[in-house]
Formats: sequence, structure tokens, C-alpha cells
Amino acid sequence: MRQSELFTKTRKEAPKDETAKNAKLLIRSGFIHKEMAGAYAYLPLGYRVLQRICGIIRDEMNGIGGQELHLTSLQDKRVWEKTGRWSDEVIDNWFKTTLSAGGEVGLATTHEEPLTNLMTEFIHSYKDLPAYVYQFQTKFRNEKRAKSGIMRGREFLMKDLYSFSRSQEEHSAFYEEAKNAYIRIFDRAGIGERTFFTSASGGSFSPYSHEFQTLTDAGEDTIYLDRTRKIAVNDEIYSEDVLKDLGLLKDDLEKVTAVEVGNIFSLGTKFSDAFGLTYIDETNEKRPVIMGSYGIGPGRLMGAIVEVLGGKNEMIWPKEVAPFDLHLIQLSDDEQTKSEAEALYQKLTQLGVEVLWDDRAVSAGAKFADADLIGIPSRAVVSTKALEAGGVEFTDRIEDSVEVVASEVIINRYVTE
Repeated sequence: MRQSELFTKTRKEAPKDETAKNAKLLIRSGFIHKEMAGAYAYLPLGYRVLQRICGIIRDEMNGIGGQELHLTSLQDKRVWEKTGRWSDEVIDNWFKTTLSAGGEVGLATTHEEPLTNLMTEFIHSYKDLPAYVYQFQTKFRNEKRAKSGIMRGREFLMKDLYSFSRSQEEHSAFYEEAKNAYIRIFDRAGIGERTFFTSASGGSFSPYSHEFQTLTDAGEDTIYLDRTRKIAVNDEIYSEDVLKDLGLLKDDLEKVTAVEVGNIFSLGTKFSDAFGLTYIDETNEKRPVIMGSYGIGPGRLMGAIVEVLGGKNEMIWPKEVAPFDLHLIQLSDDEQTKSEAEALYQKLTQLGVEVLWDDRAVSAGAKFADADLIGIPSRAVVSTKALEAGGVEFTDRIEDSVEVVASEVIINRYVTE
């Protein structure tokens, strides 16, 4: 991508009505556009980051046996009435509307009901289990007050995986696999060191559910953290009895602020019972299917990364989620500089390296300021000064290293990766 052809532009200031750091920085850098409170459009740079995050998640979900599908956003009132969750008194943030042909529909807040209903057509025998299915789907929640930028919205993308197991033991084994897959996701997304496995309220399904909480002052949750064991307890269940049950000591815990970036739940047979989702076991007995759900909001994760790693006027994306692999900055229009930049760009792109080439006719100061905002961690600067020194200035912003190297060194760096 030539930056001169990128239709989005950076901004000196964020909108005055934005208070969240993630929204301010992402709007200023041209990654997102605010449509209205709680609804953001992802522009080319932001969409590339979002898709890279989804790619990490998809890779890990496939790795534990997940099969991807795509369910509808429109929801059938009759399906949700089977669990009582169509009622606004039970789920208070529905978006609902009336069809012109008659009848009421909703926009999905989650998908336990429709997926359980769907699986009654495909699960009949123990041979059909276990089954693990997931999707990336837009969710709609009529929040009274949308806040925290892309970390809490009325319209947002969610990865939700659902597990269907024959027994509690089979469910528990997969639950542990999902937990470990989530840990790998946050490590690959660059916030693993600040993200902690957290026990939270389990509702009516199990004693506890589990969240993945990332430390940030922008978070909405309070957790009590044992840094040594890398586990925490949500404030909502913090008590002496819970600490004893989890084997935690009060004196080992630190009270901190965090944002939830993922969660996993044991659902038991609540939804299976409501929809008659059963299977015939090896002894010809009918048994209910044991379920679990596992959620990550890719947009929320993106916002959390910005909150943790972003500054007021700059961002350094982790390499796996950055919008491009390399930011190539051409500092003058003389023939030698232009030719060197063009040659490096062509060689790298032929290797499959995704390069953003700043070929614009603007000042060096403007190019570096925009590069800091956009936040690509690897940077190659082609300038008269660098060429006279024998090559191209290569910067690894994560390692905080700068060196002048031959173009072939940069090319070989990506060949070996």
C-alpha cells in the first residue's frame, strides 16, 4: 500500500466528546470513525488490525477443534421464549423491532439459544459428540450509556465458541484447552504479561465462571490479583469463603483495576434442557448434552491493546496485530532515494511482506509524526543521509533499536521470519 493512496488521514486532535484513550488515538491515527455513541466504523488501517486479531483467534480456535460457522443477527422471538430470555426483565439490553409482515424480532446479544436450537438437528448420538463451533458475529446491546470507546459499544464484533460434550469430564477437559488457547491469544496479541485468569460469578451454571482481565486504569472492573500465581478474583465474588475455596491468601492479593478481554463459562444443561438437546449413549440411554461458552471481543481486545501500549501521540502495535509488517518511509524525491525505496518495496511485497510505503510529498516531520501515530513497529527510512552511510535506517520500535543496514539485510530478515 502506497500511503499517498490511503484515503484516510491522521488528525491533530480527537473529537472533543471522546474521553477514552483508545478511541482518541484510533480516531486521530485514522483507524476508526465514530458513527454515533457506541458504534464505530473500522477504516482500512483499523480493519487490518481487527482482521489480524481475528486471525490469531481463528488460528487458536481451529487448533482446539473449533469449526467456524456464521449465525444470523436477526433472532426469532419463539426460540428465546423457551429459556425466558426474550423478556426485557431478564435481558435488559435487547434491540427489538416489528416486521412489516407482522411479528417481533430481536438483534442478537449472544447466541446460546439459536445455536442450541440448531444443534438439535445434528446431535442425536454419542457418535455426534463432542462438537465445538464458533463464529465471528456482530452483536447488538442496547447499553444505557456507551463508553470506553471500542471497549464497550452498542454494536460490536464477538467471537463466541460453544462446546457440546457427553459428560462433565469431557467438558472440563475442553474447558482447560480453551483456557490455554485464550492465554496463547493474549500472549500473541502482546498483552499476555498484563492479562490474568480471573475467577468470577458463575451464575446458575457453576460455582465460578472465568474471565481474562488486563490491567489498565481504563478498566471497569476491580480484581484481587496474586501476581506470583498469575490468577485473580473479581471483586463481585471476593470473600473469605471464595478465597479459601480457591486456595488464595488475602495477604498475597493486590487490589487493581482491569478490563475484561475474554470469558469462559460452563453452561451445564440449562440450554440443553430448554431445547431438548439430548443424545443416546453407548448403553442406549438418553442423556442431556453438557455445554460451555467462550467469548472474546476482537474490537475490545484491540481497544485494550491501545490502552496498555499507546501513548498520547504514538502507538506501537505488537508485530502480530500491526496493520502492516513494515513502514517504509521515503524522505526525499531525488532519483536515488526514490529508486532505492521503490526497489525495496517491490522486493518485499513479492515476498509477501505487507508494506506501507510513505511516498507522500510532505515534510519529514509530518511523516515521522504520522508514523508514530500509526504505530507499525518496524520502520525502514530511505534518505540521502542513510544511503551515504551505506544503506537504509531500520528501526525496531519494540526492541528500541536503530541501525543503518543494506537493503538486503532487511529483505533477509523477512525471509528468515
